[in-house]
Amino acid sequence: MRRFARSTEMTLLAICVVFFVFLVIASKGDLVSANSLRVLLQFLAVPVLIGLAQMVVLAVGQLNLAVGAIGGFASAAMGVLMADHGVPVPLALLIGFLLAAAAGLVNGVLVVLTRINGFIVTLATMTVLLGVQYRLVGTRTVDAYPQGLKDFGSFALFGVLPLIFIVALIVAGALSVLLRRTVPGRQLLASGGNPIAARLSGISNDRSVIIAHTLSGAVLGVAAILTVASSPGVNKSIGGDWLLPSFAAPIIGGALLTGGSVVVLGTVLAAFIVRFVDTARAEFSLEPSWVNFVVGAVVLGSVVLGQVRTRRQQRRTVVKAPDATVAGGVS
Repeated sequence: MRRFARSTEMTLLAICVVFFVFLVIASKGDLVSANSLRVLLQFLAVPVLIGLAQMVVLAVGQLNLAVGAIGGFASAAMGVLMADHGVPVPLALLIGFLLAAAAGLVNGVLVVLTRINGFIVTLATMTVLLGVQYRLVGTRTVDAYPQGLKDFGSFALFGVLPLIFIVALIVAGALSVLLRRTVPGRQLLASGGNPIAARLSGISNDRSVIIAHTLSGAVLGVAAILTVASSPGVNKSIGGDWLLPSFAAPIIGGALLTGGSVVVLGTVLAAFIVRFVDTARAEFSLEPSWVNFVVGAVVLGSVVLGQVRTRRQQRRTVVKAPDATVAGGVS
């Protein structure tokens, strides 16, 4: 508890509480109505998942620019399968999920085989998948899929807690357990934190990179399912605005660009903060561009602070090392 009280997660939690209270006061209590809370949480499900998808790749020191393209491609595939080909809902959703996971796997394999930075590889696959998405749906909006799926996307327990938000939290919990409590997860973090030490310990860094990208694709597959379920239709714009939020949530949450860190709770809390910024924008009738400006500024500040923190830790390590050597010689 003492460690948590001094952690980034605690700071983010405090910011969330203060921000929420401010918005409740600004909205004269409307934000705490059942409908407002339901809408707030419903539009949080996908941002949480895309943040987690980026966080997994950041954990191995990689970047995934194809986050939106993978999610949009999978969403378009699900919609087309159901609307144009009459594929049953469960099968269509499963196929879309597997396609997203396969896209992530391809990203990981390409990074390993070509030894090209993931930034370049995912930029290339993003372009390809955007073309495929446009090929699938063109300029139309696909919405002729069963009403039962749309009912799932709009259902809320007690009229307040959306089912899709619960699914996002379940995925977050499962991902946290996988990365922190399982051997592959710990090996993935070891590869991200110190690839040389991991290799000397017998850990395959290549396998960790492939696992990270595949996990990222799988999480995006779930995000695609929730998007199809909660959206009025699927078109070529799905996923087009996912890239900035995917980086914002984990970076604000405390993830390191150099890898080796997992901040599941921080990512979820940061997604709340980004959503609160958007809510404040709507409350005060500000231009939508203000959201991107504020989020971008916060992300930049988080990166700078992270770099400063890393350099301080390195300096402390360098200073302590000679002291330890002298003490050993005296003894």
